[in-house]
Amino acid sequence: MDILTGMNQAIDYLEDHLTEEIETKELAQLAHCSEYHFKRMFSSLTGIPLSEYIRRRRLSLAVYDLKETDLKIIDVAVKYGYRSADAFTRAFYAMHQVLPSHVQRGEASVVTYSRLTLHLKIEGGISMKYRLVEKDSFNIVGLKKRVAIQFEGVNEEIEKLAQRITPEVADELIELSNVDPKGIINASTHFSEGRMEEQGELDHYIGVATTLDTHHSFDELNVNAGTWAVFESTGPQPETLQNTWGRIYSEWFPTSGYEAVEGPEILWSDQQETDQTEYKTEIWIPVKKVID
Repeated sequence: MDILTGMNQAIDYLEDHLTEEIETKELAQLAHCSEYHFKRMFSSLTGIPLSEYIRRRRLSLAVYDLKETDLKIIDVAVKYGYRSADAFTRAFYAMHQVLPSHVQRGEASVVTYSRLTLHLKIEGGISMKYRLVEKDSFNIVGLKKRVAIQFEGVNEEIEKLAQRITPEVADELIELSNVDPKGIINASTHFSEGRMEEQGELDHYIGVATTLDTHHSFDELNVNAGTWAVFESTGPQPETLQNTWGRIYSEWFPTSGYEAVEGPEILWSDQQETDQTEYKTEIWIPVKKVID
């Protein structure tokens, strides 16, 4: 079973149980993948976190109950998992910008959030160059900062972190670099739940991959042994790189037979290129084979 079919089966189950407690573990089992990969894939393919999708769908179904049934507001609130009418009213207003009592009396109209069906979208028949690499455990050693998630433009916090990598610090780090990807790398990990809505934070490292005992004052991230999918991106930056990131989750993962596992996502850039608008980059993502 491909991951997209499994994801749609999970959504079918979710839709049938919106008035019940929904465990991510159950949805992931239906999709034949880990909870971590399920949440990442769901957010990547839909653009919203799983928890937000469930919230929107419940509050959309609540509109029907308010309009078409004799249920009291507190009954509708309890039906969709709210402990009080006040909590339900606040959530309902935040989404619909009207009070549930106004909808119940027919004094307002709302726009509901429809259920999703996921489809694979491949544009232009452009090939994606990648390779699979088996790696022993290693460390990422360098400087770390917790930063806001930001898709476009210059992330000022990461820029400030990069400014701390002086030529002297870079030379010291490069001396420690003894495993691929060689040289200075960027790595992001420990993402907040709202990553795909450009919300929350992540830990960002600028440093090197190494197996050496450092005994330095740098920040250090231990990385487990495993399989990595390495994707090449060559072209105008940052547009090409952002496009590659999107295609990895919307095209490669749904059909590859692999799923993402917890661990840092690494970005390596060819520092030797002279044209810095079109330099070669590699995206390293830890993965494992999906077991049907």
